[in-house]
Amino acid sequence: MTGIRGDDGTTGVRGHDDGTTGVRSLETVGLTKAFGGVLALDAATVAFQHGRVNALIGPNGSGKTTFFNCVTGMIRPDSGRTSYRDRDITRKAPHAIARAGVGRTFQLCRVFPRMSALDNVLAAARTTGPWSQLRGARRGTEVDRARGWLTRLGIEHLADVEARNMSWGQQKLLELAGVLMSDPDTVLLDEPAGGVNPALLDRIGALVRELNAEGRTFVIVEHNMELVMSISDHIVVFDRGRPIAEGPPSVIRSDERVLGAYLGV
Repeated sequence: MTGIRGDDGTTGVRGHDDGTTGVRSLETVGLTKAFGGVLALDAATVAFQHGRVNALIGPNGSGKTTFFNCVTGMIRPDSGRTSYRDRDITRKAPHAIARAGVGRTFQLCRVFPRMSALDNVLAAARTTGPWSQLRGARRGTEVDRARGWLTRLGIEHLADVEARNMSWGQQKLLELAGVLMSDPDTVLLDEPAGGVNPALLDRIGALVRELNAEGRTFVIVEHNMELVMSISDHIVVFDRGRPIAEGPPSVIRSDERVLGAYLGV
Protein backbone atom coordinates (compact mmCIF):
# COMPACT_ATOMS: atom_id res chain seq x y z
CA MET A 1 0.00 0.00 0.00
CA THR A 2 1.54 3.30 -1.04
CA GLY A 3 1.44 6.75 0.46
CA ILE A 4 -1.26 9.00 -0.99
CA ARG A 5 -2.02 12.69 -0.95
CA GLY A 6 -5.59 13.51 -0.12
CA ASP A 7 -7.74 16.30 -1.49
CA ASP A 8 -6.91 18.38 1.59
CA GLY A 9 -3.21 18.28 0.72
CA THR A 10 -2.23 16.01 3.60
CA THR A 11 0.00 13.03 3.14
CA GLY A 12 -0.74 9.59 4.48
CA VAL A 13 -1.84 6.08 3.64
CA ARG A 14 -5.34 5.05 2.86
CA GLY A 15 -7.20 3.58 5.83
CA HIS A 16 -8.92 0.22 5.84
CA ASP A 17 -12.25 -0.95 7.12
CA ASP A 18 -12.56 -4.31 8.84
CA GLY A 19 -15.43 -5.17 6.51
CA THR A 20 -17.97 -5.67 9.26
CA THR A 21 -18.71 -2.49 11.20
CA GLY A 22 -17.83 0.28 8.76
CA VAL A 23 -16.10 2.08 11.66
CA ARG A 24 -12.38 2.75 11.91
CA SER A 25 -11.04 2.35 15.41
CA LEU A 26 -8.67 5.33 15.41
CA GLU A 27 -8.04 7.76 12.59
CA THR A 28 -6.10 10.97 12.05
CA VAL A 29 -6.23 13.49 9.22
CA GLY A 30 -3.37 15.92 8.69
CA LEU A 31 -2.04 15.56 12.24
CA THR A 32 0.88 17.96 12.67
CA LYS A 33 3.10 18.77 15.65
CA ALA A 34 6.35 20.73 15.82
CA PHE A 35 8.68 21.27 18.75
CA GLY A 36 10.56 24.46 18.04
CA GLY A 37 12.01 23.98 14.59
CA VAL A 38 11.63 20.20 14.64
CA LEU A 39 8.60 18.78 12.83
CA ALA A 40 7.68 15.64 14.78
CA LEU A 41 4.43 14.93 12.91
CA ASP A 42 4.06 16.06 9.31
CA ALA A 43 0.39 16.12 8.27
CA ALA A 44 0.02 12.45 9.21
CA THR A 45 -3.13 10.80 7.91
CA VAL A 46 -3.58 7.31 9.34
CA ALA A 47 -6.41 4.85 9.96
CA PHE A 48 -6.09 1.77 12.15
CA GLN A 49 -8.31 -1.24 11.65
CA HIS A 50 -11.09 -1.90 14.13
CA GLY A 51 -10.95 -5.29 15.83
CA ARG A 52 -7.37 -5.99 14.76
CA VAL A 53 -3.86 -5.93 16.16
CA ASN A 54 -2.26 -2.92 14.50
CA ALA A 55 1.41 -1.98 14.77
CA LEU A 56 3.05 1.41 14.30
CA ILE A 57 6.75 1.04 13.51
CA GLY A 58 9.58 3.22 12.31
CA PRO A 59 13.11 4.34 13.17
CA ASN A 60 13.87 6.35 16.30
CA GLY A 61 12.67 9.93 15.91
CA SER A 62 10.03 9.09 13.31
CA GLY A 63 7.20 10.49 15.43
CA LYS A 64 5.57 7.37 16.85
CA THR A 65 5.37 8.39 20.51
CA THR A 66 4.43 11.96 19.58
CA PHE A 67 1.60 10.45 17.56
CA PHE A 68 0.42 8.46 20.60
CA ASN A 69 0.67 11.56 22.80
CA CYS A 70 -1.39 13.62 20.37
CA VAL A 71 -4.18 11.10 19.84
CA THR A 72 -4.52 10.42 23.59
CA GLY A 73 -4.64 14.10 24.56
CA MET A 74 -1.28 14.20 26.35
CA ILE A 75 -0.16 17.00 24.01
CA ARG A 76 -2.15 19.10 21.56
CA PRO A 77 -1.36 18.94 17.86
CA ASP A 78 -0.68 22.17 15.98
CA SER A 79 -3.23 21.17 13.37
CA GLY A 80 -5.17 18.19 12.09
CA ARG A 81 -7.92 16.01 13.48
CA THR A 82 -8.20 12.76 15.44
CA SER A 83 -11.36 10.66 15.53
CA TYR A 84 -12.21 7.53 17.45
CA ARG A 85 -15.02 5.34 16.14
CA ASP A 86 -16.15 8.28 14.00
CA ARG A 87 -16.22 10.76 16.93
CA ASP A 88 -13.88 13.78 16.98
CA ILE A 89 -11.57 13.59 20.01
CA THR A 90 -8.92 16.07 18.84
CA ARG A 91 -9.25 18.54 21.71
CA LYS A 92 -10.45 16.16 24.40
CA ALA A 93 -8.61 15.81 27.69
CA PRO A 94 -6.79 12.51 28.38
CA HIS A 95 -9.40 11.35 30.92
CA ALA A 96 -12.22 12.04 28.44
CA ILE A 97 -10.44 10.03 25.74
CA ALA A 98 -9.95 7.21 28.25
CA ARG A 99 -13.66 7.27 29.06
CA ALA A 100 -14.41 7.10 25.34
CA GLY A 101 -12.69 3.71 25.28
CA VAL A 102 -9.01 4.35 24.53
CA GLY A 103 -6.43 3.07 27.03
CA ARG A 104 -2.67 3.32 26.75
CA THR A 105 0.62 2.36 28.33
CA PHE A 106 3.88 4.33 28.21
CA GLN A 107 7.51 3.64 27.33
CA LEU A 108 8.38 4.34 30.96
CA CYS A 109 5.89 2.58 33.22
CA ARG A 110 3.49 4.85 35.05
CA VAL A 111 2.77 3.11 38.32
CA PHE A 112 2.61 4.27 41.93
CA PRO A 113 5.91 2.90 43.30
CA ARG A 114 4.92 2.84 46.99
CA MET A 115 1.51 1.27 46.43
CA SER A 116 0.85 -2.45 46.19
CA ALA A 117 0.11 -4.06 42.87
CA LEU A 118 -3.54 -4.48 43.85
CA ASP A 119 -3.91 -0.83 44.86
CA ASN A 120 -2.21 0.26 41.64
CA VAL A 121 -4.81 -1.55 39.58
CA LEU A 122 -7.67 -0.16 41.66
CA ALA A 123 -6.30 3.39 41.39
CA ALA A 124 -5.69 3.13 37.65
CA ALA A 125 -9.36 2.31 37.10
CA ARG A 126 -10.26 5.82 38.26
CA THR A 127 -9.70 8.45 35.58
CA THR A 128 -9.71 11.27 38.16
CA GLY A 129 -8.60 11.53 41.77
CA PRO A 130 -7.14 8.04 42.35
CA TRP A 131 -6.01 8.78 45.89
CA SER A 132 -9.30 10.24 47.05
CA GLN A 133 -11.33 7.48 45.45
CA LEU A 134 -9.15 4.54 46.40
CA ARG A 135 -11.11 3.81 49.58
CA GLY A 136 -14.39 3.81 47.64
CA ALA A 137 -12.86 1.51 45.06
CA ARG A 138 -12.35 -1.20 47.61
CA ARG A 139 -15.80 -2.60 47.13
CA GLY A 140 -15.72 -6.35 46.83
CA THR A 141 -16.61 -6.40 43.15
CA GLU A 142 -13.85 -3.97 42.21
CA VAL A 143 -11.27 -5.85 44.22
CA ASP A 144 -12.33 -9.11 42.61
CA ARG A 145 -11.96 -7.54 39.14
CA ALA A 146 -8.54 -6.15 40.00
CA ARG A 147 -7.36 -9.51 41.31
CA GLY A 148 -8.78 -11.11 38.18
CA TRP A 149 -6.61 -8.94 35.93
CA LEU A 150 -3.54 -9.60 38.05
CA THR A 151 -4.23 -13.30 37.64
CA ARG A 152 -4.82 -12.95 33.90
CA LEU A 153 -1.43 -11.28 33.54
CA GLY A 154 0.31 -13.83 35.74
CA ILE A 155 1.26 -11.52 38.63
CA GLU A 156 -1.45 -12.38 41.15
CA HIS A 157 1.27 -13.55 43.57
CA LEU A 158 2.50 -9.92 43.69
CA ALA A 159 -0.85 -8.43 44.72
CA ASP A 160 0.47 -7.15 48.07
CA VAL A 161 3.97 -6.22 46.83
CA GLU A 162 4.83 -2.55 46.33
CA ALA A 163 5.43 -1.69 42.68
CA ARG A 164 8.95 -0.41 43.40
CA ASN A 165 9.92 -3.93 44.46
CA MET A 166 8.77 -5.50 41.20
CA SER A 167 10.95 -6.11 38.14
CA TRP A 168 10.68 -3.84 35.10
CA GLY A 169 8.77 -6.48 33.17
CA GLN A 170 6.38 -7.06 36.07
CA GLN A 171 5.76 -3.32 36.27
CA LYS A 172 4.87 -3.31 32.58
CA LEU A 173 2.33 -6.06 33.21
CA LEU A 174 1.02 -4.13 36.21
CA GLU A 175 0.55 -0.98 34.14
CA LEU A 176 -1.32 -2.99 31.51
CA ALA A 177 -3.54 -4.53 34.20
CA GLY A 178 -4.47 -1.02 35.30
CA VAL A 179 -5.33 -0.03 31.74
CA LEU A 180 -7.49 -3.12 31.27
CA MET A 181 -9.28 -2.47 34.55
CA SER A 182 -10.95 0.49 32.82
CA ASP A 183 -12.27 -1.90 30.13
CA PRO A 184 -11.08 0.01 27.02
CA ASP A 185 -12.22 -1.01 23.55
CA THR A 186 -8.87 0.03 22.08
CA VAL A 187 -5.47 -0.33 23.78
CA LEU A 188 -2.36 1.59 22.72
CA LEU A 189 0.87 -0.08 23.84
CA ASP A 190 4.07 1.99 23.69
CA GLU A 191 7.05 -0.37 23.39
CA PRO A 192 5.72 -3.27 25.49
CA ALA A 193 8.83 -5.34 24.72
CA GLY A 194 11.35 -2.75 25.95
CA GLY A 195 13.52 -4.22 28.72
CA VAL A 196 11.40 -7.37 29.01
CA ASN A 197 12.91 -10.86 29.18
CA PRO A 198 11.97 -13.39 26.47
CA ALA A 199 9.63 -15.44 28.66
CA LEU A 200 7.68 -12.37 29.70
CA LEU A 201 7.66 -11.14 26.11
CA ASP A 202 6.01 -14.37 24.99
CA ARG A 203 3.35 -13.87 27.66
CA ILE A 204 2.65 -10.31 26.48
CA GLY A 205 2.36 -11.44 22.87
CA ALA A 206 -0.01 -14.27 23.75
CA LEU A 207 -2.10 -11.97 25.94
CA VAL A 208 -2.48 -9.41 23.15
CA ARG A 209 -3.76 -12.09 20.78
CA GLU A 210 -6.14 -13.46 23.42
CA LEU A 211 -7.59 -10.05 24.23
CA ASN A 212 -7.89 -9.25 20.55
CA ALA A 213 -9.82 -12.49 19.99
CA GLU A 214 -12.18 -11.30 22.74
CA GLY A 215 -12.89 -8.11 20.82
CA ARG A 216 -10.27 -5.51 21.79
CA THR A 217 -8.42 -3.46 19.19
CA PHE A 218 -4.69 -2.88 19.66
CA VAL A 219 -2.24 -0.32 18.31
CA ILE A 220 1.34 -1.17 19.26
CA VAL A 221 4.48 0.95 18.92
CA GLU A 222 7.37 -1.47 18.98
CA HIS A 223 10.97 -1.94 17.77
CA ASN A 224 11.06 -5.71 18.30
CA MET A 225 10.28 -6.82 14.75
CA GLU A 226 9.93 -10.48 15.69
CA LEU A 227 7.08 -9.56 18.04
CA VAL A 228 5.51 -7.15 15.54
CA MET A 229 5.53 -9.65 12.71
CA SER A 230 4.20 -12.48 14.88
CA ILE A 231 1.17 -10.75 16.42
CA SER A 232 0.15 -7.96 14.01
CA ASP A 233 -2.62 -8.07 11.43
CA HIS A 234 -1.85 -4.64 10.03
CA ILE A 235 1.29 -2.49 10.16
CA VAL A 236 1.77 1.23 9.54
CA VAL A 237 5.33 2.47 8.99
CA PHE A 238 6.37 6.00 9.99
CA ASP A 239 9.37 7.96 8.77
CA ARG A 240 10.03 11.63 9.47
CA GLY A 241 6.64 12.20 11.03
CA ARG A 242 4.43 10.67 8.39
CA PRO A 243 3.34 7.22 7.20
CA ILE A 244 5.25 5.83 4.24
CA ALA A 245 3.75 2.33 3.98
CA GLU A 246 1.06 0.08 5.39
CA GLY A 247 -0.16 -3.47 5.02
CA PRO A 248 0.06 -6.96 6.50
CA PRO A 249 3.41 -8.29 7.79
CA SER A 250 3.98 -10.27 4.58
CA VAL A 251 3.97 -7.03 2.58
CA ILE A 252 5.82 -4.80 5.04
CA ARG A 253 8.81 -7.08 5.59
CA SER A 254 9.78 -6.77 1.91
CA ASP A 255 8.73 -3.17 1.19
CA GLU A 256 11.68 -1.23 -0.24
CA ARG A 257 10.57 2.03 1.40
CA VAL A 258 10.57 0.33 4.80
CA LEU A 259 14.02 -1.12 4.22
CA GLY A 260 15.20 2.33 3.18
CA ALA A 261 13.79 3.99 6.30
CA TYR A 262 15.42 1.47 8.61
CA LEU A 263 18.60 0.63 6.74
CA GLY A 264 19.19 3.66 4.53
CA VAL A 265 19.24 1.52 1.38
